[in-house]
Amino acid sequence: MASPAAPPAAPLVPPGHGSGYLARRLRVFLLVGLGNPGPRYALNRHNVGFLAVDAVHRRHGFGPWRQKFSAEIAEGTLGGERTILVKPLTYMNESGRSVGEIARFHKLAPADVVVIHDELDLPPGKVRLKVGGGHGGHNGLRSLTAHIGDAYRRLRIGIGHPGDKAMVHTYVLHDFAKADAAWLDPLLDAIAVEAPLLAEGKDPTFANRLHLALSPPKPDGGEPRPDKMPKLPARADSRKDSGASGAAGSAAPAGAAAAAQPAADAKQEPAHEASQSAAAGKPDPTGKGPFAALAKLVRGE
Repeated sequence: MASPAAPPAAPLVPPGHGSGYLARRLRVFLLVGLGNPGPRYALNRHNVGFLAVDAVHRRHGFGPWRQKFSAEIAEGTLGGERTILVKPLTYMNESGRSVGEIARFHKLAPADVVVIHDELDLPPGKVRLKVGGGHGGHNGLRSLTAHIGDAYRRLRIGIGHPGDKAMVHTYVLHDFAKADAAWLDPLLDAIAVEAPLLAEGKDPTFANRLHLALSPPKPDGGEPRPDKMPKLPARADSRKDSGASGAAGSAAPAGAAAAAQPAADAKQEPAHEASQSAAAGKPDPTGKGPFAALAKLVRGE
């Protein structure tokens, strides 16, 4: 007696789905935060990329951090897309080595990679999205471009400029001030809340949502007033952005030369995570926002 026939295999593309379904299911979105590992650097201006990725990790219930590809990585989903969060452990100057390994392993296109980093040429609290371009003296971007090309997407978070090129190294490797939590925590929260739009490739919508979340309303309840956001020392933005701009702060005039951003080479252990973030776009009076909570943990307060 003949054996019963095996049931037919389930189709790779379910009924009712287009031909692009499989490609979407196999796609990986890489969200990279730049910084230096270890408690010594955890609160540095240069580590704002790490802070932003940590906020996304907490907000969207990603899996635990684990070490692979010379980085701390965590997997989850954003906007229905499989997403890998990345914090290179190679130190800023060698960030591209880690990201390059991951990109090659998953066969990623540059458009599948978003890199979050500090930006000297934007005022504190100002955020710009950019696709492609030069590194502008940022050693982390220099390394990334050497390993994966320059067509990746960048989320630039303004930290301001010390006003003197000779002070840049000390400035970027110095901690944010406690008072910076007033603008930094709402910014990190807003990035985390709207991060699914980046995974979906909706960069202009992401920028617009960030702008609306961070611009304070007029006293009469009218339109937001970006001019009332904090203004700290900054240099002019000398680069042309191909993505939409969003978030807080006044726009920087064009034309000034970009300053170099040297990075640290010392070695420390990975930083600890902070506690749950506050609601996006609103100052956190309890001091439990992403940056404020991490600051208390690192400073032992």
